[in-house]
Amino acid sequence: MASWSDFAASEPTLAAGIRALLQQYGPGLAYLATVRPDGAPRLHPVSPVFTDQGLYCFIVPSPKRRDLERDGRYALHSFPPEENDDEAILTGRATPVRNPRVIARLAADLHASPEVDWRLFELSIESATLRTHGPAGALPLAAGPLVAPLTRSWRAELPRPLAAVS
Repeated sequence: MASWSDFAASEPTLAAGIRALLQQYGPGLAYLATVRPDGAPRLHPVSPVFTDQGLYCFIVPSPKRRDLERDGRYALHSFPPEENDDEAILTGRATPVRNPRVIARLAADLHASPEVDWRLFELSIESATLRTHGPAGALPLAAGPLVAPLTRSWRAELPRPLAAVS
């Protein structure tokens, strides 16, 4: 797993494209998939927050928050753009932020109401994919040259196993 800042440092062009799709309507907008207790997926709209340090989500009491507290695995998918079918997908683990300075800074920067029972989660990145379909989209309705979709992906390096000591 990598933090958003580590991922963005290692793959700046890919990170910029993903961030642009997730923030195409101004503030971050995405679909967050979590894992329900029975193992099925659950899908919710969220507003991801990008900073120089990481990628975060404020989550209010809800099934998605219970899912993340029990099993932090997530997938984040961009809202569809109006002019094409491009998409951005991140997967990884969401962990509750416990650092009071980080919580206070983000709450102040984003005007998060202290009256709301929200919890801040950081989204670590395991994989990142940006798929662009060109101006005609994935399924062009008009006759014209088809543009092959371009997919750019990144995956966090897995930790290497420790060598056996004899």
